[in-house]
Amino acid sequence: MLNLEDIKPAQGATHTKKRKGRGIASGHGKTSCRGNNGEGQRSGNSHKRGFEGGQMPSYRQMPKLKGFKNKFREESAEINVSKIAELNVEEIDLTYLQENKKASSAAVALRVLGNGEINKAVVVKAHYFSPSAKEKIEKAGGKAELV
Repeated sequence: MLNLEDIKPAQGATHTKKRKGRGIASGHGKTSCRGNNGEGQRSGNSHKRGFEGGQMPSYRQMPKLKGFKNKFREESAEINVSKIAELNVEEIDLTYLQENKKASSAAVALRVLGNGEINKAVVVKAHYFSPSAKEKIEKAGGKAELV
């Protein structure tokens, strides 16, 4: 029968306490396991946060950040008229371009730029058209619709 007074901790679970400063023969005498001299060996020692022993601290070695990042910035996808001509569809908008991996999924607006030529009628729904892009799309018989 197991009695309460017979219960002991598992083998190796407990250790005898180090008795520091109790003479040379104890193995923990003289400097009491603190090594020889220096600030860390004295009682009551403490350092400031980030102190590196007198070495130039890493937070002072690093260059300071400069500039500004607007967390409200909305990313817009851009597409040229020449790329629209390569796509074989009648209607193009931001969701179509995102589904076909032609625009970033983070984009919230579509901008159409006028680089290149187009010679087929396409309906383009975008948030912005450059004047030359709008002219080229309408000249080819397509429609440039602002969303």
